[in-house]
Amino acid sequence: MHIGFIEDTHLHGGTQIWVAEAVQTFIEKNQEVSILAPKGSWLVEQCRHSGAIITTYDWDEVVHKDQHNQDIWTKALAECDVAVCTVHPPRDGFHCSVFAAHCIKEGGLATHLIPKTGTIVPEYLREFYLPDETIHSSVIAITDFTRRYLIHTYHIPAEKVALVYQGTDTKRFQHTNSGGKEARTRYPLPPNASPILGSIGSFEPRKGHLVLFEALTELVNSSLPNAHLMMVGDGPDESMLKEKVKTLGLERNVSFFPFTDEPNFIFERLDMTILPSLNKEGLPNVLLESMSMGVPVVSSNIGGVSEIVFDGETGYMVEPGNKSALADAINKVWANQANYQEMKANARELIVNQFDKATQFERFISHFQALEIGG
Repeated sequence: MHIGFIEDTHLHGGTQIWVAEAVQTFIEKNQEVSILAPKGSWLVEQCRHSGAIITTYDWDEVVHKDQHNQDIWTKALAECDVAVCTVHPPRDGFHCSVFAAHCIKEGGLATHLIPKTGTIVPEYLREFYLPDETIHSSVIAITDFTRRYLIHTYHIPAEKVALVYQGTDTKRFQHTNSGGKEARTRYPLPPNASPILGSIGSFEPRKGHLVLFEALTELVNSSLPNAHLMMVGDGPDESMLKEKVKTLGLERNVSFFPFTDEPNFIFERLDMTILPSLNKEGLPNVLLESMSMGVPVVSSNIGGVSEIVFDGETGYMVEPGNKSALADAINKVWANQANYQEMKANARELIVNQFDKATQFERFISHFQALEIGG
C-alpha cells in the first residue's frame, strides 16, 4: 500500500512529530510512503533521509490554487492509495484538504483522501473534513470527542468517521534511573524545587500560559512556596511570557527551556504536567507521553482530554481559564502523597494498556487496508 501524508505547515508540534514517526514506522513495515509539505518545513527536514518520497511546494504561493500548484499536488497524490491530510487552519481562502480533493477529482485519481483531526474549531467548515463527496474520502478522528462532534454537529455520516487513537511510544516514554540522571544534568533546577510542574508546547495565546502563571502565583503565595514550573517550547508569546514572569515576581519559580525532540528527559524531571489550554485541543501527545512516564496530569477539560484524565485517578481536569480551580487541582494532586503514587501507577498502566503507539500504528494500517480504494 502507498500511504501519503499532507502537512500544510512549517510547525514542529505534536502532530508533525507523530507524522514523522508514522512515516518511519510504515516504511519499516514495508509500506510505500509519500510526503507533501511546504519547502523548508520541519517535517521535510526531519524525513529527508527516511526513504519517503518527498514533494514540496511554496507555502505562500499555493494559496493561489493555480495550475502550477495543482500539477505539483496532483503528481504527488497520483501514486497514493490513501492520502492523510491533517486539518490545518484555512488561510486566504485556501484549505489543504479542499485543495487536495480538487486535485484528486480534476486529476481523475483513485486516491482515497482522509482528513485527520483531533481538534474541533467551531468556525471550521464541514468541507474541511468532507471536501468533495464525489471522490473517495473519509475522516479519521483521534479522539472520540472529535468523532462524535463531526457526526452530530457537521452531520458527517458515522460510517465515514473512524476513531483511531494516535497513541505514544510506551517503550521510549518510561522512567529509567539513567534517564533521570541525564535529565538532572540537562535541566538543572533549584535544589528545593517541589513540586516540579511542566508545561510543554507552543507558546501562543490559546495555550493559556497566563492563567497558569496566575495559578502558580496563588500556589507560591500560599501552600507551595517552592513550586517550580518548567516552560518548554517556543512560539510567538515567548518574550511576553518571560516579561510576565518578571512582573509577577516568579523568576525563582519558573524556568524556560527550548523545544526538544527528546521530551522524555523533561518528563523525568516533572512531578506533574499542566495543560492550561483555553481552546483548540484534541488529545495532546504531551499528555499521552506524560502519563506513559507515570507523570499525572492537571488539564483543562477540553477536547478529548477526558478520555485519559480521570479525576483523582490519573490527574484532574478543570474549567478552561479558571486560575483558582487550576491551583486547587495542583494542590490536590500533591497534597496526598499516597494517592499521588497511585496516580502515577494508574497513568502508566492506562497508556500501556490502551494507547501504545505500536498497536495504534497497526490499527492505522488495518484501517487503510479496509477502505474502499479506487474503483
